[in-house]
Amino acid sequence: MNLNKNQIGGVNFLLSVLLFSLMEILVKFLSEDYPTGQIVFARGFFGLIPIFLIMPKKNFINNFKTKKIKLHFLRALTGSFALISIFLGIKYLPLADAISITFAAPIFATLFSILILRELVGKKRWSAILIGFIGILIILKPGSSLFSFYSIYPIFFCIGFATSAIIIKLLSKTEKNYLIAFYYTVGLTFLSLFLNPFDWIFPNKFDYIIFFLIGITGSFGNILITEAYRNSDVSLVTPIKYLNLIFAILFGYILFNEIPSLLTIIGSLFIVISTVIIFSREKTLKKMSIINKEL
Repeated sequence: MNLNKNQIGGVNFLLSVLLFSLMEILVKFLSEDYPTGQIVFARGFFGLIPIFLIMPKKNFINNFKTKKIKLHFLRALTGSFALISIFLGIKYLPLADAISITFAAPIFATLFSILILRELVGKKRWSAILIGFIGILIILKPGSSLFSFYSIYPIFFCIGFATSAIIIKLLSKTEKNYLIAFYYTVGLTFLSLFLNPFDWIFPNKFDYIIFFLIGITGSFGNILITEAYRNSDVSLVTPIKYLNLIFAILFGYILFNEIPSLLTIIGSLFIVISTVIIFSREKTLKKMSIINKEL
């Protein structure tokens, strides 16, 4: 059976969502017994394996050359901040709450593109930003007894993601995807060594496999989502990403006995509506998408 580019992109996107969802479940599972820094290290260290597999083998050493080392450093710093934040969010919050707030990342990316790249934004995208922030407030429940301080971690993810997305947009003009991923992953691995390293625990054989899978699933997920965006219509494949939220609700309930509140579901709908408006507007303006979920 021959598939067209959009169908191939859809398959890649679906696989990436499944891999990200699996990674989030594994992170939640290990967070009960292991410090976050150790889990982040596994995501970085083992995540290098898929990157080396896709890098060109010809003139291998030359593939690492870059003239944008400062931008790579900033991208690694902001991307690591985002990933550490969401891993902490997954640790302390119900899975559905943590993941639903991360869907607001494109809202922050749009806002930052206005502030940093001086992009002009019309009424539709300003409306989308407003709707998205209303959704965030509904999920956070500030001022009520249901508010959790740990909800700040997914917000930090969105901020780190948005900043990282702007830098990726600048890097992608001259740098290959594998090179951007490589320097990010190396930076992530290095920075994780400073996260409570003296509390790290030597894992048993079963947990070692889970650590390995966290790195592999996260890295392959990023590779597949990049390919999906490269080879297909963004507006056609992007709706698949909302399966991630459905998986978070489903497996949060099955595996961790977490029941999402009505406010979480309502707030998530606001955020989904907001991002759909942003995506559709990006298509209309034919801009390069910066909605890659980097984990």
